[in-house]
Amino acid sequence: MNQLEQLKQYTTVVADTGDFQSIKAYAPQDATTNPSLILKAVQKPEYRPLLEKTIADFPKASTGEIIDRLLIAFGTEILKYVPGRVSTEIDAALSFDTEATVAKGRELIALYEEAGIDRKRVLIKIASTWEGIRAAEILEREGIRCNLTLLFSLCQAIACAQANVQLISPFVGRIYDWYKKSTGIDYQGADDPGVQSVKRIYQYYRKFGYKTEVMGASFRNTSQILELAGCDLLTISPDLLQKLADASGTVERKLSPDAGAAIEKIAMDEKTFRFMLNEDAMATEKLAEGIRAFCADSGKLKQMIESMR
Repeated sequence: MNQLEQLKQYTTVVADTGDFQSIKAYAPQDATTNPSLILKAVQKPEYRPLLEKTIADFPKASTGEIIDRLLIAFGTEILKYVPGRVSTEIDAALSFDTEATVAKGRELIALYEEAGIDRKRVLIKIASTWEGIRAAEILEREGIRCNLTLLFSLCQAIACAQANVQLISPFVGRIYDWYKKSTGIDYQGADDPGVQSVKRIYQYYRKFGYKTEVMGASFRNTSQILELAGCDLLTISPDLLQKLADASGTVERKLSPDAGAAIEKIAMDEKTFRFMLNEDAMATEKLAEGIRAFCADSGKLKQMIESMR
């Protein structure tokens, strides 16, 4: 077996793309999207008609409504190629607005259900701010499952688990980027700070019995992926999926549910969350940077839509 096939023995593999053909090629269980990936997809000739059709089908809709419809169009199409779930992201501009995030989550699920998609096959992606986590807690109680993204620290992960969210996406590559730039060290294997962060979160969840799924995300190389073999899920870009499919080395399980860890339980409230996040310069910077980047790409998508109307 190649490394991708071996990895699938230990971990649920998720495609991190809006490209249907890539999803079809690698047979992942689930797929994730975000504003940057959707923007990238609609710039390709093969996906441009999906954008054009969405604009034509809803001529009186606002630009924001067109984007929502486009997200659902992509998600619905992706679900033809994966047996599991698709993650659809809420506008990052709502990251600090609990009420608006809840309202948007309900709207997106209603659009999916209108399209004949069971809500169990959809994860609403929300930034892991305190406000975002509170919104997810409300949505989860209504049977709307959530994927908390832009997650860089243990305090974010603990708050998500306490809120009973379905899934978190702790980022690996962006943590690696920050530490590499900060220290000048090109971290490898188990020494990678991004890998260590996800391992710590996974061990914390297993030790204290949290049901929230851990899906490692944002990878820079296959070494980071292989160091997390055994994590609940890993969402991987098409280029790295191809590298794994082309590689024949042995994949060993690195994470397992019964692995005990000397970790103290932390009671997470808003004050503790904000203080711990503030104390972590990397997490604070990367969370803010991620929100800005997704907002910028959403803005580009809005401009593209407005120029076509």
